[in-house]
Amino acid sequence: MIPEHVKEILNNHGLSALEFEPGSTPTSELAAARIGVAVGQIAKSMLFKGKNGSFYLVVCPGDLRVCSKKMKSETGTKVRMARGDETETVTGFRPGGVCPFGVEGVETLLDIGLAEYPLIYPAAGNDASGVPVTFEQLKRITGGRVVDVMER
Repeated sequence: MIPEHVKEILNNHGLSALEFEPGSTPTSELAAARIGVAVGQIAKSMLFKGKNGSFYLVVCPGDLRVCSKKMKSETGTKVRMARGDETETVTGFRPGGVCPFGVEGVETLLDIGLAEYPLIYPAAGNDASGVPVTFEQLKRITGGRVVDVMER
């Protein structure tokens, strides 16, 4: 089930989510196979916590790993992946279904690698969904800052 506030954001931007059977797209690989796209087109949203106490939502290609050094350079602090309970508390979404739309009070970092694709697919708030969007739409809706934080 897509959360109501996510549906409202999508409707306001003329977008709609693809929905699948529960638990079918919790990883980038499974989501890509289910949607029929490259793994890199899956825009995974991961929460990181800085040593300074701040949280950062990183939206990035599903086929790459976050580079710790680049994250420190972008955030000014050493970061670690947020725990599942932290992710749910801060974003309102469980890991595997974190949606970049409607997350308040957290800086959103959009990795430039997503711009390579004509369409990308972030989750819509659960582990059985994807939202077809362009990188420009993602940037406009989230207000995210474009960065290069992946290992390439």
